[in-house]
Amino acid sequence: MTNIALLPDRAVIAIHGPDRVAFLNGLVSNDVAKAGPGQAVWAALLTPQGRYLTDFFIFATNDALLLDIRRADGALIIQKLRRFRLRMAVEISEPAEDWHVQAAWGGAAPEAPLVAPDPRLPEAGFRMLVHAPLQTTASPAHYGAHRIALGLPDGAPDLEPEQTLLLEAGFDELHGIDWTKGCYMGQELTARTKYRGLVKRRLVPVTLSAPLAPGAVIYAGDAEAGRMGSRVEHSGLAMLRVEALGASLHAGPVTLAPRVPAWMNLARQA
Repeated sequence: MTNIALLPDRAVIAIHGPDRVAFLNGLVSNDVAKAGPGQAVWAALLTPQGRYLTDFFIFATNDALLLDIRRADGALIIQKLRRFRLRMAVEISEPAEDWHVQAAWGGAAPEAPLVAPDPRLPEAGFRMLVHAPLQTTASPAHYGAHRIALGLPDGAPDLEPEQTLLLEAGFDELHGIDWTKGCYMGQELTARTKYRGLVKRRLVPVTLSAPLAPGAVIYAGDAEAGRMGSRVEHSGLAMLRVEALGASLHAGPVTLAPRVPAWMNLARQA
């Protein structure tokens, strides 16, 4: 049976206007033009210096781009998009209360007005935008556990705005960056990080001996190794120094065992 969860911490912003694709393409890390029927795009919005601000999924209809965003980031996203609109023919809406975001995994794609495979990993399942939520068979916490097991970030506290680099969070392997589409805000640092192999931290799943609060400092011996991100019971994500992934990790009395997902490439990182 397919697991279906409503994600109340997500919201939908619409971008209308004839310049909507070109406008958003100049701002985000992925190729917006790839969004279409049955295909969503995952992309990040960066600072001009190339640091993470927020990320979202992009759906396309005949007359709009619909952004599946973290509800808490709505004001930030709208402010940034409207700031860079300039003379382009686009209109950016407030979060639409008549749209809801759902996730499905572990089975076939449900029937919904807008449904697409999660573009990050096939195992992640599907994203859906619906006016009337489908009957749920799982909770948001169940989806959180599924996401964490796969090593998929969900904004803060997994990623630190204005600090995290996209490659630290797996955006390269998880298809959140298009390396050929042309310029976008923050592109220079992102490209330099990839081609020089400068990734010194990675976000990885961890198993905990006891619950640990987001933001808790993690140590390898006496040396700081990273910080805790999101957690569901005894599983979570942590941003850790690559060199510490094989070490014995702890945060006070809590011990942590990191697990590098099969999709993650550490070959050029140190």
